[in-house]
Amino acid sequence: MSAGAVLRSRFWPSTLRARLFLILLLGLAIAYGLSFTVLFVERSMSAKAVMLGTLESDVATSIAVLDRLPADQRPDLLDRLSRGNYRFVLGPGLPGVPDNSSKGREIGGRIEEAIGGTYPIRMESIPGDISRLQAHLTLSDGSPLTIDITPRPPMPIAAWLPYVLAVQMLMLVLCTWFAVRQAIRPLGALAAAADALDPTKKDAPLSERGPSEVAHAARAFNAMRERIAHYLEERVQILAAISHDLQTPITRMRLRADMADDSPEKDKLVRDLGEIERLVQDGIAYARSAHGNGEKFSRIDLSSFIDSIAYDYQDTGKAVSVVGLVQGVASTKPHALRRILTNFVDNALKFAGAAEISVEQKGEEAIAITVMDRGPGIPDAMLEAAMQPFFRLEQSRNRETGGTGLGLAIAQQLAAAIGGSVRLYNREGGGLAAEVTIRAN
Repeated sequence: MSAGAVLRSRFWPSTLRARLFLILLLGLAIAYGLSFTVLFVERSMSAKAVMLGTLESDVATSIAVLDRLPADQRPDLLDRLSRGNYRFVLGPGLPGVPDNSSKGREIGGRIEEAIGGTYPIRMESIPGDISRLQAHLTLSDGSPLTIDITPRPPMPIAAWLPYVLAVQMLMLVLCTWFAVRQAIRPLGALAAAADALDPTKKDAPLSERGPSEVAHAARAFNAMRERIAHYLEERVQILAAISHDLQTPITRMRLRADMADDSPEKDKLVRDLGEIERLVQDGIAYARSAHGNGEKFSRIDLSSFIDSIAYDYQDTGKAVSVVGLVQGVASTKPHALRRILTNFVDNALKFAGAAEISVEQKGEEAIAITVMDRGPGIPDAMLEAAMQPFFRLEQSRNRETGGTGLGLAIAQQLAAAIGGSVRLYNREGGGLAAEVTIRAN
């Protein structure tokens, strides 16, 4: 990476909001600074032009008047001819040093030009805290005349001007921030909607209000979500139709196999037909879970509900236990929740031989029910993929143990239907934990 790229990556903001804010603020601040500089320079040039123009005309007239007066009358007129930034002195004036500055040359040139070159002028600078210049010349009668000049400083800045400048910069920052916020907020809303996109849920569409470009993007996003939902629904309907239509030929094949003579081939055929039948039933169950069901939400007592699931398994000799204290009430669809938990328990029994059920309150509005086992678990890299339909781990959870790869996908669909979520994670010390989170009330 080049040095320029390193500097850009180090000092250039990473977010679009910060980049737009920086570009607009710097651009407007530079433009405002240039305008202020032009105004200040123009003001200084105007003040200088006024000063030199007045000096040029007044000094020429005053020198002409003094030159025509008798020598004894000149002192009486000096105060009247003097101005705020210069005064006339009869005589050689104060000792000074030759002045070669641009300001001295410009003032001397203006005076010399005004008097028409009649009186040669010599400019000197007077040392001191205050900048002073003296123009020396000789009148027609040989009398020395000195013009003591105190150049005016640039036009002063008013005391209130810095405060006005600070208020203007503050307004500039606020307006830039507001403009960037107006430009970025729809993009942030679109990104949030994309992150939360779930075609299986009937969420409110993205707001289509705002400028025409924002409204057009929102309409396009809403249309895209509807198309995705339609494609998913169509796929599930195809799966349901195929699974349903396969039941009839499978039934006929089973009847024919049952009527056939006993043989090893018959046993293999019956096993294959049973496996196909389970796959078809799981496909129908997945399609039904994707479309939801007509079950209503109701309040259940968690202790009784969890105990009933554990007792049903214990009655058949399965090692299913409840750990910890279970209490509280939840608002959910009982049959859907039962199917989720029995799916988790069945998986735990298949791959570990035992299962534990625990209930944990998460805040005031959520309850986590976890089914844990000490089986082989799932590699961390495959935890997310394990929730996908027809995904199976051949290394540890192969067809010999049963299953079609739809159980967890069905559980995830049912969890979405009851307003919950499913999470898989590996336990410390080995084993898998399957967690479903539901609403408390």
